[in-house]
Amino acid sequence: MPATLFLASYPPRECGIATFTRDVVGSVERTSGMRGGIIAVDQPGSERRYGGDVIGTLRDRDPDSYRQMARLVNDHPARLLNIQHEYGLFGGEDGELLLDALAQVRKPVAVTLHTVLPKPSEHHQYVTRELCNRSDAVIVLSQTGKRILQEIYALDERKIAVIHHGVPDVPFASTDAFKAELGYGGRLVLSTFGLISRGKGLEYAIEALPAIVERHPEVLYLIIGETHPVVRRQEGETYREMLSAKIAALGLQKNVAFINQYLKLEQLIAYLRATDVYLTPYLNPVQIVSGTLAYAMGLGKAIVSTPYLYAEELLANRRGSLANFRDAASIAAQINRLLDDPALRRCVERRADRFGRQMTWSNVARDYGRIFADLTSGEVRPALGRPLVPSGAQGLPAQLRQTGPLAPAQRLAPVPVIDRDRRVRMS
Repeated sequence: MPATLFLASYPPRECGIATFTRDVVGSVERTSGMRGGIIAVDQPGSERRYGGDVIGTLRDRDPDSYRQMARLVNDHPARLLNIQHEYGLFGGEDGELLLDALAQVRKPVAVTLHTVLPKPSEHHQYVTRELCNRSDAVIVLSQTGKRILQEIYALDERKIAVIHHGVPDVPFASTDAFKAELGYGGRLVLSTFGLISRGKGLEYAIEALPAIVERHPEVLYLIIGETHPVVRRQEGETYREMLSAKIAALGLQKNVAFINQYLKLEQLIAYLRATDVYLTPYLNPVQIVSGTLAYAMGLGKAIVSTPYLYAEELLANRRGSLANFRDAASIAAQINRLLDDPALRRCVERRADRFGRQMTWSNVARDYGRIFADLTSGEVRPALGRPLVPSGAQGLPAQLRQTGPLAPAQRLAPVPVIDRDRRVRMS
């Protein structure tokens, strides 16, 4: 497998993409023995101290930083660049600052899209198409994402690869011992984990609890995770405080617990292994990926979720249960159905576990390795390679259409800036 640079957010930044990138990099290195490096996307003014695997930082709103990033990629010995892409990570409208930088990169580029909107604005559609045009391979985390790229963005399916969201390789086991270790022996444990924000729909899960507790008074619902740092900066803990007030008003203090921490992986796995039913009551119907849902599937959990796009795909074929959006009664009915019938719950868990085996990080690393090897072997599959002008481009305004190949990138002299920690900083 060729040495690879990764462009993404990265720990200690607290966000889902950062955690995902850390896990992808680690799994690829363990599988191949090949070390690359990370260019961490960061906000202006941040003073995060990264580890030695971070070779540079990209300031997300600084156009000059993007130019320096392209130079660093070109001059680094790694043979290709993988971008773990989320629109909010990059500057400009819909993250368009990234586009010009990609036109200057002279190495193969594989972009992993964590968001694919089925109803994009005209500009968002343009940015997405150009991002795909200026990349040599496009990776999505679900078949639904691939279908949307084909049908809405008119991308050639041969350029798109589906690689599941990775999950820890954890053997299937009964919850009893893990509940006892955490002090929850004798309880029926429900859980939701992840950075907390209003889009999680946790109020509807709490409102479902009285109907669940009436039949299963031993139920304990764990809400695991800190408030999202961006939300905390904007509004403090008002959402969590609203949830706490609702819990008190419904008399559920003995049935709900907040684990208000950003957990290490081993701690998170311990809580998931103690979980009887995992719940994602999310509110965004077009959410195309959920790392928390993937982890629950990978650990063989019985899952109840609202029917956002990723949940519909992952929980198909009776691998889980779907409840209506913003509907506490529907959530309660689906959870009670699983708690009332332990045999049914075991069947759902086994289906989830069998499906989750293909999602382990070792399998994800193998799939990334195949794509990376294709891009650097000189024997690239048809349609891998830039640009591919989508057939639907005629629907764009004239000033946004790409009518021909990208102009060849000019050779740029390296101008890296070395910070005091001996890492390159694109400032």
